[in-house]
Amino acid sequence: MFGDLMGMMGKLKETQQKVEATKKRLDTVFLEEASSDGLLKITLTANRKIKTIEIADALLEDKEQLEDYLILALNKAIEKATNVHEAEVAAVAKEGMPNIPGLDMFK
Repeated sequence: MFGDLMGMMGKLKETQQKVEATKKRLDTVFLEEASSDGLLKITLTANRKIKTIEIADALLEDKEQLEDYLILALNKAIEKATNVHEAEVAAVAKEGMPNIPGLDMFK
């Protein structure tokens, strides 16, 4: 019984390390989002850190329009990055979870 418990604890610790490694790797996964007309482009990591924002000169003339573009593009970019982040971390966590009866939250 204690051997099983120790094995599960070791497996959980290993999974935790894999999750942390995955999170670090996601800092190197870049995602791009652009407005439909290409006047605004955003690049961010899968960990939701903004790396670049490119704004066409035409948008600089209308503050309100620029603000609208930023809100729309940032929200879409953050959603995309969140989906990638959650899928990657969940895959690693699910792979490393020991089979504990009643704990099927990752299935």
